[in-house]
Amino acid sequence: MAVSESTAQRYLQSDPDVRLMMQVRDDDADAFEELVLRYQSRLLMVLKHMVGSREHAEDLTQEVFLRVYRARKRYEPGAKFATWLFTIANNAASNAIRSLSRRREVNVDGGANQSAVDPLDRMALAASGLLPTRQLDKAERAEIVRLAVESLNERQRMALLLSKFEDMSYAEIAESMDMTTQAIKSLLSRARGNLKTILEPYMTEGSRPEEEGQ
Repeated sequence: MAVSESTAQRYLQSDPDVRLMMQVRDDDADAFEELVLRYQSRLLMVLKHMVGSREHAEDLTQEVFLRVYRARKRYEPGAKFATWLFTIANNAASNAIRSLSRRREVNVDGGANQSAVDPLDRMALAASGLLPTRQLDKAERAEIVRLAVESLNERQRMALLLSKFEDMSYAEIAESMDMTTQAIKSLLSRARGNLKTILEPYMTEGSRPEEEGQ
């Protein structure tokens, strides 16, 4: 769909990353490198929680940037750059999850690579609306939170990650996931409710969420 001149100018003026992408469209390699530096870790974090494997997420991150580069000549600034980028990431993750099918790998990393302050950890505990009844080991908590998030269906997981990690509005998530704003509101409400339900037995009784396929 063609982007109007007024819309393009609005995003050009308000979003520095859109301006960088316009330079990429003109084959500016330095601008592309700058976008990669700005978004690589953010993409990797979201994709890792989508596919469950850091190695697979790294491959997908490279694929997303390759798609961005290949699409540069067709790029039109009809949204914030992050919204456009995560539309591509959502499609790549959805395709990857379908191809993994039942061989989908649950990769729980509670060791040395685990961040001391994990934003997904904070998000899930906040979403649960619960306080732990006992002192939780960090590695144990990280594992439980990941199992809980990975128990959500694909759409709920992506919407929640874009909301919490990327701080996207309902409208931006809707555009990234090709859904209506009202559908995203309902999706996020169900995701938070499901996350609370999944985490509650662990938080109150110490019972682990069931891994997918068990």
